[in-house]
Amino acid sequence: MKSIRELYKIGRGPSSSHTMGPAKACQVFMKRHPADHYRVILYGSLSLTGKGHLTDQVIKETLINVDVVFSSDFIEEHPNTMDLIAYKEQKEVGRARVYSIGGGTIRFEGEIFEETMHVYPHQSFLEIKEYCMKEKITLDEYVFRFEGEGIKDFLGDIWIAMKRAIENGLSREGVLPGDLKVERKARYLFINQMKNEPAEIFENRMVSSFAFAVNETNASGGFVVTAPTCGASGTVPAVLKYMQERHRFNDEKVVKALAVAGVIGNIIKHNASISGAEAGCQAEVGSACSMAAAAHASLFRLSLDQIEYAAEIALEHHLGLTCDPVLGYVQIPCIERNAVAALRAIDACGLAYFLSNSRKIAFDTVVETMFETGKDMPANYRETSCGGLAKKYKLDS
Repeated sequence: MKSIRELYKIGRGPSSSHTMGPAKACQVFMKRHPADHYRVILYGSLSLTGKGHLTDQVIKETLINVDVVFSSDFIEEHPNTMDLIAYKEQKEVGRARVYSIGGGTIRFEGEIFEETMHVYPHQSFLEIKEYCMKEKITLDEYVFRFEGEGIKDFLGDIWIAMKRAIENGLSREGVLPGDLKVERKARYLFINQMKNEPAEIFENRMVSSFAFAVNETNASGGFVVTAPTCGASGTVPAVLKYMQERHRFNDEKVVKALAVAGVIGNIIKHNASISGAEAGCQAEVGSACSMAAAAHASLFRLSLDQIEYAAEIALEHHLGLTCDPVLGYVQIPCIERNAVAALRAIDACGLAYFLSNSRKIAFDTVVETMFETGKDMPANYRETSCGGLAKKYKLDS
């Protein structure tokens, strides 16, 4: 598996696969093929939800003098496919097909996909757990051992970026950009405390406010951390921010929890997918919930079995979750979905604390199942805005 530096990326929303990935592809292509004119053809999910995800906008900001074409074709190799063509004096001087495979990562067709070296010798949670038990180390110690020098500082910067995204969202009111005119709700949730508010309502409101804050920042094209994607960027920071404030965990402990969340996300990314266009929202918010549940469990120093069970519960109960962004915006149902997943992550950890000795399903099994489920899911429910809420919702409804 690759470094968690490839999982956690700081970048502009609203979609790592639809903005960060295409922007990176354009930057690489432009460097390889300097030209006076470019043409970019978008296929599949990139085409169908590109307007709402601001794909054309980020391409036009990256390439000089470019035409963006939204094709109705689907490319079998990957739903997030784009062709880039360079011209000099109307003569084609370069062409490439690029796949945006999730989390801002891209792959050029015909090239060996090895952007970074694999730093982990293990491929599954079972292998990692057996290694940790043999070496008598925790999951965060496992990450630090193989990531090497600088990883704690990197994760510290990631945590700072996550908190900034929360602060940004909590400071703003009004309406999100786009035709949906979705009202910002993070600040309202944060400041409106009920009289004699029960503890469980307080937790729900605060965790939700943090998740809403990040995802409203993302929906506005602000800077967030892919955890594991932009569309699922609110779940992990919401859980960690709430737990830090409630239990006074210092930043050092949060960095360790981020390491644990990172290795869970890495397992999913390596063995399945974190792309909504490839496997539905179970691959995005489901993965984020799993990462958050493992991070939460690690904060309380639960056992390897309990951490695994928390991550397994969180992902298992997102199986089959569709990706159906209304009008292609990462707003409905995406923002609320991150808040629900954050709360579910906390509940998953609670169940794991009591029931880990009785579990039947391994985390690796759920990861494999999630990917197969995503492959079986009709394309209408994989970030195309052609099914589900995206099909039923009308602007005047």
